[in-house]
Amino acid sequence: MQINRRSFFKICAGGMAGTSLAVLGFTPTLAQASLREYKLLRSKETRNNCTYCSVGCGMLLYSLGDGAKNARSTIYHIEGDPDHPVSRGSLCPKGAGVLDYIHSEQRLKYPEYRAPGSDRWQRISWEEAFTRIARLMKTDRDANFEVKNAAGTTVNRWLTTGMLCSSAASNETGLLDYKFARSMGMLALENQARLCHGSTVAALAPSFGRGAMTNNWTDIKNANVILIMGGNPAEAHPVGFKWVIEAKTHNNAKVIVVDPRFNRSAAVADIYAPLRAGSDAAFLMGVVNYLLEHNQVQHEYVKAYTNAALIVSEGYGFQDGLFSGYDETSRQYDKSGWHYELDASGNARRDDTLSHPRCVWNLLKAHASRYTPKLVSRICGTATEDFLTICQQLATTCVPDRTASVLYALGWTHHSNGSQIIRAAAMVQLLLGNIGMMGGGINALRGHSNVQGYTDLGLLSQSLPGYLTLPSEKQTTLENYLEQTTPAMLLPGQVNYWKNTASFFVSLMKSFYGDKAQKENSWGFDWLPKWDKGYDCLTQAEMMVQGKLNGYLIQGFNPLAAFPDKNKAFRAFSTLKYMVVIDPLSTETSNFWQNHGEFNDVDPKTIQTEVFRLPSSCFAEEDGSIANSSRCLQWHWTAASPPGEALHDGEILGNIFLRLRELYRQEGGVAAEPLLAMNWDYTNPWSPSPEEVARESNGKALADIVDENGRLVLKKGQQLSSFSQLRDDGTTACACWIYSGSWTEAGNQMARRDNADPSGLGAINDWAWAWPLNRRILYNRASADTQGKAWDPQRKLIEWNGRRWEGLDIPDYPVTTPPDQNVGPFIMLPDGMGHLFALDKLSDGPFPEHYEPLESPTGTNPLHPAVVYSPVARLFKRDAAALGKAERFPYVATTYSITELFRHWTKHARLNAIAQPEQFVEIGAELAEAKGIKAGETVKVSSQRGFIKAKAVVTKRLQRLVIDGRQVDTIGIPCHWGFEGTAKKGFLANTLTPSVGDANSQTPEYKAFLVNVEKI
Repeated sequence: MQINRRSFFKICAGGMAGTSLAVLGFTPTLAQASLREYKLLRSKETRNNCTYCSVGCGMLLYSLGDGAKNARSTIYHIEGDPDHPVSRGSLCPKGAGVLDYIHSEQRLKYPEYRAPGSDRWQRISWEEAFTRIARLMKTDRDANFEVKNAAGTTVNRWLTTGMLCSSAASNETGLLDYKFARSMGMLALENQARLCHGSTVAALAPSFGRGAMTNNWTDIKNANVILIMGGNPAEAHPVGFKWVIEAKTHNNAKVIVVDPRFNRSAAVADIYAPLRAGSDAAFLMGVVNYLLEHNQVQHEYVKAYTNAALIVSEGYGFQDGLFSGYDETSRQYDKSGWHYELDASGNARRDDTLSHPRCVWNLLKAHASRYTPKLVSRICGTATEDFLTICQQLATTCVPDRTASVLYALGWTHHSNGSQIIRAAAMVQLLLGNIGMMGGGINALRGHSNVQGYTDLGLLSQSLPGYLTLPSEKQTTLENYLEQTTPAMLLPGQVNYWKNTASFFVSLMKSFYGDKAQKENSWGFDWLPKWDKGYDCLTQAEMMVQGKLNGYLIQGFNPLAAFPDKNKAFRAFSTLKYMVVIDPLSTETSNFWQNHGEFNDVDPKTIQTEVFRLPSSCFAEEDGSIANSSRCLQWHWTAASPPGEALHDGEILGNIFLRLRELYRQEGGVAAEPLLAMNWDYTNPWSPSPEEVARESNGKALADIVDENGRLVLKKGQQLSSFSQLRDDGTTACACWIYSGSWTEAGNQMARRDNADPSGLGAINDWAWAWPLNRRILYNRASADTQGKAWDPQRKLIEWNGRRWEGLDIPDYPVTTPPDQNVGPFIMLPDGMGHLFALDKLSDGPFPEHYEPLESPTGTNPLHPAVVYSPVARLFKRDAAALGKAERFPYVATTYSITELFRHWTKHARLNAIAQPEQFVEIGAELAEAKGIKAGETVKVSSQRGFIKAKAVVTKRLQRLVIDGRQVDTIGIPCHWGFEGTAKKGFLANTLTPSVGDANSQTPEYKAFLVNVEKI
């Protein structure tokens, strides 16, 4: 677009001098060229990564400042890093406007305090803030701490204060968050993952062994078929989407999009099919049925690498929508029957002929057979011929030399059966032989820059770092805990890598508690808080409403805008005694008590919550690592200091933590020991350095480490190079075992910047570092056949050379184990197999099943009318009363993101606010005509829980579908606006959404609920 500078500012209404316009390509080419050399003269260039989505695009930050002791650097220009192997110099509209986020008028600069009943903020000093917060926390902890439960078991838990953690802060901040919260006994510890990709871990870990993206961004270009379903990467991950285009352009890949909306991804797809929001499981199980019925299965792969041949216990059954073991009173399953039939040695019985009626293969065929093309069309609204075309395209990859890649995001996770939707996709890919292959896999596109890292670090209610489980109150001893959490091998000779749980756990305890953790005190086992139930975000909101949660620490999180049912969240926060918000920006949550007219119609005088607002640094002002969606930990560097008096998160936490400890040392108090035992022995404990914390995550030797042959592996004090060096005898310390290898004796592996790709296949293994052990494609042993030869010689990932496994990637497999030992490629599962039958690992069944959203436009389920909804979905009694019915709310609504805005952050950035200044909703042309709604008119969208008002975008992108014989319309609701920011004030979209969650992850159902719409 060639316009002069004056015209551009006229178009944008001026006021843009502080933005980085040139990188958007709007300024004249000559003007950009003529300014560039001068603009960057005398500047400092700093490498960093984008703070928004989990593509993790590289950025170059340019700042001015002479480095003098009291001088502050100022960032004045940002552009894409051309060396970055994923983004290759590109930035999307969000990343291109990030300079405006850094310099936003809504950046917080000074600590502030809101008194109970007050209608204003008052500035306070850091000293006053830290002192008052520490006192409030100690008072609440002493009054409510539970040392022992009713059975006399030591539980050391504090249930009346919770903490929500960021999804964009560094991993190093995340580890400090974890130590801070658990040392005090907090169980209500959560991060953004609960509200976005919790269902991913719940589904992929039981399927393959790990709950993360199996492949990586650049590998998408190797696919022959790409299924985009439950996501819209062209919109939400625009720079990552270039690898889809690479596959189309250079690999002639067929791109399929299945979505309720004809979205930006669909606009460049070869095949598009609409479906009703919330019916994805039925669609995918229909694909499973098609593959089985038409024998479009990679049989050698399935027989050798999946549990198809294993025989299921007689205790398993499924009838009329319910699996065996259902208890209607508790709304839970007894899952003991969902297991294999075992022989006398404790091994799973198998039938390699696949003729046994209870082998997984035959049970799956029976279960899937109900999902005929006709039924899929009836439930989903997808035309039968479109469905069959998609099945046929996917089936072309059941041969060894073709692969399909599945890309999904929140469109699959945000459902009351989200985990089972993803499970169904995992089964499709196992049947096609696409797991472990280049161009294959299940690629969960994470939404936030470091939500992967915060999940890795265990910042969830019942988790420990590295996907270990926090002990429950029923695991009364270390021995009991290890016995219950260490899986027994189910087939002879398998790796079953979780057998090393004891080494992971003891090393974690040594990292947490240092010399205080000794064998005699079970390595500090009793100091960890023990849970009695989950304290996820939905539970936290319910506890607040019931008056059971007094304090809340919120770091880089905006729960008023993110929790389901905004009005319930407001009621919840109004019951708190105190709230501490740590954030770079002014958020709706920190101002939940303010009246903003109909956008937040509240009376501050009635709200007695004390609120502290503490300004923190943003991504450009800190060192540290973030883990992108590909599990790749990238180190970034500080380009400037935070504005005003803002501090780094670690310094804020350090000051509160140390003041609390000092109060306990001086005054005593309840259960001081766990708090005082936590290792906080940093060079500057008030502000721990990211480098120290990163080395702590990696782990080190506490004594000389020798191998089984007595050879010295590590000297005392040296950094670990692999989690294989961890020991269960207290001689190693490691805060997150899957991060071992990230900072070794060779230095910071996350800071590596070699973007060479000698194979041309996107195997860029020396850029940064990916967990585990720098593997870029998980389960890559499955890329070779049973003799160890690559299924596809043109995309050879690893092969057996007669002595060891070698190739483009680090083998996800013992490197010297020959193929004839029949060790399975899924080394994190106790049978070494990919799981078509998920055993007892999911709360709602070992096979996926379609259940209607809790707010259904039909109110029935053609598969089993007596069991319409998931019988075990998370639903509290008061939330059930707030569910709407189709008689009053006849339209299906689904939330989504748009390219120019990111959640509730970029509305604070001027450039992004200009690009998308005003709230809108999408309405199908047929519904708009029936309602007399014209484009640009204001409409009111209502649910059982509240309403929003927005401009109407009338579009043919939303089709009217026929669902079970009736016409159903869909309304699209972007989720970005609110009553804070530079953009025009808007309503929080979660005002409409129900408070109901997935049975496994408790991730809320934002993507399928009922509304009404009317013209104002």
